[in-house]
Order: sequence, then structure tokens, then C-alpha cells
Amino acid sequence: MEKTEKKPTPQSRWDKKNGYIAKSFRMYQSLADEFKEACERNGEAQATVIQRLMREYIDQNK
Repeated sequence: MEKTEKKPTPQSRWDKKNGYIAKSFRMYQSLADEFKEACERNGEAQATVIQRLMREYIDQNK
């Protein structure tokens, strides 16, 4: 039986070309829920806020 390779999707090709990756990690459900609600109240995407927090942390710890 031949093993077939998955054909890359346009999104996955774009992600690779532009250096995007997916991160996955564990956290408490309550923290995730509170964070989601806070982002919604402020009209911000969760990914945008996480990226900003990561950049701030990196800048403070150089």
C-alpha cells in the first residue's frame, strides 16, 4: 500500500512562506474563559493580545 502525501493547502503554504506557526499549550479553563471575555469586551482578538504580551515580555527580558 502506498503512502500518499497530503497536498499543502494555500493557507499552509502562506503560513510557511511568512513564518507563521501554530502554538498549543495547556491552561485552566477558567483562565481561558476570563481571557476570552476580556478580549471580547475590548474588541480585540485573543491572538493579537497574546502576541502583544509575548513581545512586551521579550522586550522586558532582553
